[in-house]
Amino acid sequence: MSTDTDLIKLYSGRILALAADIPFTDRLAAPTATAKRRSPLCGSTVTVDITVQDGKITEFGQDVKACALGQAAASVVASSIIGRTRAEVELARDQLKAMLKSDAPAPEAPFDGLEVLIPARDYKNRHASIMLSLEATVDAMQQAESA
Repeated sequence: MSTDTDLIKLYSGRILALAADIPFTDRLAAPTATAKRRSPLCGSTVTVDITVQDGKITEFGQDVKACALGQAAASVVASSIIGRTRAEVELARDQLKAMLKSDAPAPEAPFDGLEVLIPARDYKNRHASIMLSLEATVDAMQQAESA
């Protein structure tokens, strides 16, 4: 069982700062694709809009309704997402999932800022919220390629 001290450590100043300053929080007027992901456990949601040209994200917008950990993840993702391909986003998603569930290292650059969430490994009930932004972005990329 977690102690109050453990939770204070989890919600570090860096995580709270990221959560308070999420880039690209305006939805796009005419996105190539939109995807929404929801964590059934906590109810957190992230809706992502993207514009894609030549297989790369050129515009990004997201609506984030999540805990501070999900917000921090969305902040790191948004700050690194422009110019990324579907393969790069899928790799970041897979590396983040491995970091949380299998004690793997943090995702590679440009998503290496997600290392701030390493302390969340012990809080399995928060993993789904942390994954939302990358999962929604992958879904949107798949939609864009299908269109």
